[in-house]
Amino acid sequence: MQYTILLVDDEDGIRTVLGLSLEDMGYRVHTAASGEEALRLFNEVQPDIVLTDIKMPGVSGIDLLRRIKAISRETEVIMITGHGDMDLAIQSIKQDATDFITKPINDDVLEIALGRARERITMRESLRQHTDNLEQRVTEQAARLVEQERQLAALQVAEGFADGMRTLYNSIDGAEGMFNQLPCFVSVHNSQMEIIASNPLYKERLASGIGARSWDVYPYCRGTGDEACPVRKVFETGEGQRCQEFVRDKDGNDIPVIVNAAPILDNDGEIELVLEIAADITEVKRLQEELRLTRHRYQQLFEESPCYISVQNRDLKIVASNRLFREDFDETMGSFCHEVYAHRSTPCTGCPVQLTFEDGQPHQFETVVTSRRGEQRNVLIWTAPIRDASGNITEVMEMSTDITQLRTLQDRLSNLGLLLGSTAHGIKGLLTALDGGVYRLGTGIEKGDQSRIQDSFLDIRHLVERLRKMVLDILYYAKKRELQWEVVVASRLAEEVSALVEPKAREGDVFFTLEMDSETGTFEADAGAFSSALVNILENAIDACITARTSSRRPEAAVQLREVRFSVHNFGNEVEFSIQDNGAGMDKETRDKLFTLFFSSKGSAGTGIGLFVANQVVQQHGGRISVTSEYGKGSTFTIAMPRRLSEQAKRGTELAGIDLVPGV
Repeated sequence: MQYTILLVDDEDGIRTVLGLSLEDMGYRVHTAASGEEALRLFNEVQPDIVLTDIKMPGVSGIDLLRRIKAISRETEVIMITGHGDMDLAIQSIKQDATDFITKPINDDVLEIALGRARERITMRESLRQHTDNLEQRVTEQAARLVEQERQLAALQVAEGFADGMRTLYNSIDGAEGMFNQLPCFVSVHNSQMEIIASNPLYKERLASGIGARSWDVYPYCRGTGDEACPVRKVFETGEGQRCQEFVRDKDGNDIPVIVNAAPILDNDGEIELVLEIAADITEVKRLQEELRLTRHRYQQLFEESPCYISVQNRDLKIVASNRLFREDFDETMGSFCHEVYAHRSTPCTGCPVQLTFEDGQPHQFETVVTSRRGEQRNVLIWTAPIRDASGNITEVMEMSTDITQLRTLQDRLSNLGLLLGSTAHGIKGLLTALDGGVYRLGTGIEKGDQSRIQDSFLDIRHLVERLRKMVLDILYYAKKRELQWEVVVASRLAEEVSALVEPKAREGDVFFTLEMDSETGTFEADAGAFSSALVNILENAIDACITARTSSRRPEAAVQLREVRFSVHNFGNEVEFSIQDNGAGMDKETRDKLFTLFFSSKGSAGTGIGLFVANQVVQQHGGRISVTSEYGKGSTFTIAMPRRLSEQAKRGTELAGIDLVPGV
């Protein structure tokens, strides 16, 4: 398959050289000199992949990315950046860009990025085919069910056919020829209880014929006399009869039938004849059994499908779900989809179910959902309309395939690239600040200015601590690190951590307090790693307070005292560290994703690594973190650490369920 690429760059040379390279690789290439021109070409050429410079006059690469994704979420977009554009590159990845490459462009790096884009396209096509096949099987089974229901209904119509035949027999010439074609055993009986007419099927299969007694065809009426014969009962009561009997065929086999016997009246209103119709229910029972099996298979197909399936009404309430959905999520019947999947009180932005209700077309959507056990899962969602007999959409079926492992494999190299890029940017800023601190220290020493020396020393120590914490974060993310454990005095560690974060609290006008039990004791831990984890959480609490004060529109919120309380408590075999703030707080969706790699509620101001690493450090020690928070009212982080490390933790063995080497 030849893929089409739209190359967007405001430099003629890059478009020419890079265009030739892409054509040599086998791509069909279209070029545009600006974002505006690219948007005009996009609908015309419908490219599979867009390769765009991130900085351009007019419509920038980021703006172009957003507008392309609004038109077609499936189009893969690769960003071209300069070495100084790493923040923009990270921002573009968060906007669902496939990848980014830096100038000057290396052909091998370009080919890797394009290969990743092709893999994503191929994966989507495979999932689409899988979904189409599933929908086709469901449609075929539904069609068979409908057809069998129709057959069953047609057989049941015969139960009321006797009344119509009585009228026809009295009022229409040649009625005998009409019932000769019926697929039932049809016979007419006189008052002497004799058969005077029958249709061809009756004559072909049954032992009785014209002139036979009305009950001769019923083997189990013979022993009890003719009083059990349906025709006899009609003559006696004057009313139609319906019953289940057996008739005997010419080979001596008993056939189960549903018998309908109806009176045919003469001109005086007296019963002259009786019309008897007997329908073979062997076929009915066979069809009923096949219908039962078909329904069972359909239910099995629905229940055992290896993806999450739900059926939703126009209110986005779940009216049906399969077994896998019910197992991995809360009780769903009558619940809103966005409550079950994302713990949101409002529908998700770009909800594919709503789009299907609006335009009647299938839609695709990729998102992260949270199971009832708090597990994060990447899912690819497809929707399909369910219509009634009039063609109106009554419900929408949503099928969600768990692609967490695929996404992990695809994003592994991208995550490492993001980590290196964002970390390099952060280290560069710290080194610049260190240069300034060293310069101030030097000038202070030259001039003998003790105040300047002291301030510079404190700044340098603070910057070195931040640099140390960042490096530890990288080590915990990129490489397995065994604990360098020692016996730690809890109160002393809390004081040292407080000294590191207090300057940031003062600078942000946040009141910081440290509270400790009189005897907090000691515990075994990697002091450096655990201190870094505490600093990460404390700095997030301070940032939450600063955000709450600066972002609130209420005057009283701006003057409210913002504070962070850091406390240490003795709980027997555990030491508990508590960090409480009255800052911005979090909703449930944010709390669910809080310790997810690269998730940050700070937008571009955060890397999304700190809390992920903090959680990994605590779990590697055998501890646990719990979080309570309410949006607009603040948060509380509680870290429980064991007094003694397990032998497993001391050996550096990964605990069950914890991956200390993601991406490697």
